[in-house]
Amino acid sequence: MQKEALEQLTHQACRVIESVGDFIRGEIGRVGVEKIEEKALHSLVSYVDRTAEERLVQELGSLLPGSTFLTEEETVESVQGALQWIIDPLDGTTNFLHQLPVFAISVALQDHGQTIIGIVLEINRAELFYAWQGSGAFLNGKPIRVSPTASLQDALLATGFPYYDYDRMDHYLETLSIFMQETRGIRRLGSAAVDLAYVACGRFDAFFEYSLHAWDVAAGAFLVQEAGGHVSDFIGGEDYIYGGEILASNLGIYNDVLAIISESF
Repeated sequence: MQKEALEQLTHQACRVIESVGDFIRGEIGRVGVEKIEEKALHSLVSYVDRTAEERLVQELGSLLPGSTFLTEEETVESVQGALQWIIDPLDGTTNFLHQLPVFAISVALQDHGQTIIGIVLEINRAELFYAWQGSGAFLNGKPIRVSPTASLQDALLATGFPYYDYDRMDHYLETLSIFMQETRGIRRLGSAAVDLAYVACGRFDAFFEYSLHAWDVAAGAFLVQEAGGHVSDFIGGEDYIYGGEILASNLGIYNDVLAIISESF
């Protein structure tokens, strides 16, 4: 896809996502307990997730006829295609249902398995993070970069607590113990997409989590890369979108964070 066409598609997709974000924002506090389902252990969903996903699929599909989808709520059949949208219609559903202000829409577009567009909309603050291949990353139209932090003692990290896969809990707690002592602090916001976007704009210096899915990380990981950061799995490899573990960091502390995580895990 030509650079100009890719840029135009990104801005068109951003408008779609902002419109769906308006819908989600309008539903805050309106979802009764009887309308909440537990898909799996500690994994919640409501009509808001499904309606948002249906709208994203329909409108993004119209922008790019013939494209396929990988979505969290499976409102459309997952089909692998040359051009595939990867969608999380509401990353941070538990926060949304409890009216905690960190949740987002996450949308990525892949071309033959390579991400070429990444968009994350943090809904409460109306912060739209986006990038297309080779563009750098942007927040509400302004360029963003990862932080220049060069030492762990000056770093603020983000993570996500395991909520259904506890097999690696001991390794995770060991890692947390080290980072608690060696860094400025650790935060857990409850949305991996937002965590990654915040690494991209320098609010966090690094983020790590395991047991995530492609729709949680595809867009945000791309933002970090376009913002000058580095993304890997827990051993420094490239299996971070489908491999269930991710480390995203600025370049100044990446090696130090990776060394601690890889040793603990």
